[in-house]
Amino acid sequence: MHMLSRSFSGDCDVALIGAGPYGLSAAAHLKASGFGVRLFGEPMDFWASKMPQGMLLRSPRVASSISDPNLRLTLEAYEAVSGAEPSAPVRLDTFVNYGRWFQGQLSAELDRTPVASIERQNGHFRLTTRAGQAVTSRYVVVAAGIGPFCNKPSVFSSLNPAHVSHCYEGRTIGQLAGKRIAVIGAGQSALESAALLHEAGSNVEVIARIQALRWIGMHTWLHHLGPLSRMMYAKHDVGPAGVSRLVAYPRLVRHIPLRLKDRIRKRAVRPAGSRWLPPRLAGVTLTTGRTIVKAESRGDEVRLVIDDGSERRVDHVLLGTGYRVDVSRYDFLPANLVADIRQLDGSPELGRGFCSSVPGLHFIGATAARSFGPLLYFVAGTEFASRELTSRLRRS
Repeated sequence: MHMLSRSFSGDCDVALIGAGPYGLSAAAHLKASGFGVRLFGEPMDFWASKMPQGMLLRSPRVASSISDPNLRLTLEAYEAVSGAEPSAPVRLDTFVNYGRWFQGQLSAELDRTPVASIERQNGHFRLTTRAGQAVTSRYVVVAAGIGPFCNKPSVFSSLNPAHVSHCYEGRTIGQLAGKRIAVIGAGQSALESAALLHEAGSNVEVIARIQALRWIGMHTWLHHLGPLSRMMYAKHDVGPAGVSRLVAYPRLVRHIPLRLKDRIRKRAVRPAGSRWLPPRLAGVTLTTGRTIVKAESRGDEVRLVIDDGSERRVDHVLLGTGYRVDVSRYDFLPANLVADIRQLDGSPELGRGFCSSVPGLHFIGATAARSFGPLLYFVAGTEFASRELTSRLRRS
């Protein structure tokens, strides 16, 4: 047992909130270093129940393995033992099953009941689950993902809830099949959802405010220039040439001035679709350079008014408008604790080891991207996050 456990008499050394890729990876690394870990949440729940069914991962295969300290629990290892057919890009159902297999290989204690609240008590934390169970922990690591952060533009706020949903809210493609759908946005989630809906027989129009849709990796020759390509691109493939190499070093990114860091982050993850999407969108109406200025429910349909004065009548509006991190929207963080977290427009301001301004409280995954850069939005960031976190707690 790690020496911390002998000096702290609580239920665990580290409580990990969230059992997605970042929580699973952190649990693997911390357990290997001797920490007593308790993991809270249903493994891979957001990926399984909120992502569009039939989705393919945007990340390349080489950047789709969840990190473990011994490099044993890779995507390839799961495919070998399960008989799953390798594919590129990686299928969503394969990735979900891989994550659940990864969790099954861990010895970390798992509590599938969500955490209802956290409070500080005498230098440690007391967590209460929705079932009423209380757990004390020296450290809390929030790896709870982006579920509460769906960005819904205010123009759609008055619509009947049956008429509008976000790509990350779990509305199944089957529920919208055969209907008239307006998809709002120009990123991967919007464009892939549009393709899936079109393939399910829906009449789909994508409406995006950018003047022209963008596609990731269209210049494949840039990745086949030997040493020159390795100088321009990291294996994670996050961002264009040069930026990709920079964001592969989150420790360095953390020291870049915030305004410049934000520009780098936005350039690396600006709205764009994977290069395998255009053929699948051949039958979809693509309207660019336009915004919705009015949206209202009228009986069983939605009336949309576009900024050029034209109108659309649809059965449903699907928002592929991304998300905005705001830790106050985590329902397990009480207002008094949120008030003590120094923030950058809703994102926690983090130091080395993902430490927040509240001693013992750490954030990893998308909530850390404002401090450490866009690698933390992707599965590939689990390696850095878990090693950095574990190193910090060991030094503590």
